[in-house]
Amino acid sequence: GLVPGLLNLGNTCFMNSLLQGLSSCPSFIRWLEEFTAQYRTEQEQPQEQPQHLSVTLLQLLRALSCQEVPEDDVLDASCLLEVLRMNRWQISSFEEQDAHELFHVLTSSLEDERDRQPRVTHLFDVHSLEVIPLLSLSETPGNFCVAGCLPPVSNHWKSQHPFHGRLTSNMVCKHCEHQSPVRFDTFDSLSLSIPAAVWGRPMTLDHCLHHFISSESVKDVVCDNCTKIQAQGILNGQNIENQRTTFVKQLKLGKLPQCLCIHLQRLSWSNQGTPLKRHEHVQFNEFLVMDIYKYRVPGPKSCKEQLSQKNPEETTPGIKDGRAGKPSDAEQPAGTKPLFMNGASSSSSSPSFLMSPGTFPLAAFPECRAPLYLYRLMAVVVHHGDMHSGHFVTFRRAPGARGSQWLWISDESVRRASLHEVLAASAYLLFYERVHGRAQPQSPAQS
Repeated sequence: GLVPGLLNLGNTCFMNSLLQGLSSCPSFIRWLEEFTAQYRTEQEQPQEQPQHLSVTLLQLLRALSCQEVPEDDVLDASCLLEVLRMNRWQISSFEEQDAHELFHVLTSSLEDERDRQPRVTHLFDVHSLEVIPLLSLSETPGNFCVAGCLPPVSNHWKSQHPFHGRLTSNMVCKHCEHQSPVRFDTFDSLSLSIPAAVWGRPMTLDHCLHHFISSESVKDVVCDNCTKIQAQGILNGQNIENQRTTFVKQLKLGKLPQCLCIHLQRLSWSNQGTPLKRHEHVQFNEFLVMDIYKYRVPGPKSCKEQLSQKNPEETTPGIKDGRAGKPSDAEQPAGTKPLFMNGASSSSSSPSFLMSPGTFPLAAFPECRAPLYLYRLMAVVVHHGDMHSGHFVTFRRAPGARGSQWLWISDESVRRASLHEVLAASAYLLFYERVHGRAQPQSPAQS
């Protein structure tokens, strides 16, 4: 009734722990199955085809999720290192490595493999070109005849992997409140630092998330709007200097992925410049609400009020003008204190709010109604040791119908674990998968 373990090939616990975490994310496995569908016909051809990273990774994850019955109780994942070396990643299995760095290697290599695929049908694929009907002159702009067109490849080559998300960077001038165009950047994991302000005190995952999106001042930035206003009061023909002001910069999550990987940065530096590992426990829950960290396009106040009246489930307290913040005291029920949802309750007697498997107690969080971005914990990677040496282990859900059962895995060793033991772990990587709240059922089209 357990999943297979992975053979330690010599300091390969970093790879084994990551593979166990990825195998607990069904959305990622389904994406790999769709991604590798085109390779199945290629492998049927007599000529030898190069081994692809996506195919190798899918075979390992299917075996670890018990979708394929393995011959042995312990699997050998050396084939993954061989494929990565073919992709020019020199990863030694006899040196200390980092599981989070390997996660970046896998996602970036999958993106490279995706980008290498042809965007259109090959010119020598005569059959695909002949089945396309000819376009008439009236349908063709420019009045020139087109004998055929090159159809795009299947949609699964265009889709991003489930860990792909986007960050937004918002810049607002403190002087004139002019907002610069929102900039976007991609991410495959959220690297959260442990705020120094709460070192030595109980902290939650919300502390780290709020610190990640907290605003910062950027000085000496050219403001086009301030420069324009200044130019309006000066006679024509005179040169004006660019007006430099202080801007407020804030990060938000523009696109939340289906699978969310959170990396808790435990690297710190001493006064002497030596690296140290922070061992503070960051409290996290089985369910994670990300609504208040999602970027919302700011709009007129009247429109927002109308939206909140028509669709109360679409709005979340704490999101104002596209910026995130903690729910104000006015938004809290009478007699209660603002609480951190993702990690601890407001009650000092129970600092860690434990939830029963498979349920999300909306009544426990009065300020959060029907969250749109609700995630369920799938795996936790833990690092034991210091910055120079140590060992990676994984807590993960059992696959399939036994998803409420948790497992503790250390290379070849696999045993059952409790949810309480999982939530008490000193997490290094957290793997969440998006689900839908009880008050907001998921439609078949969305799935």
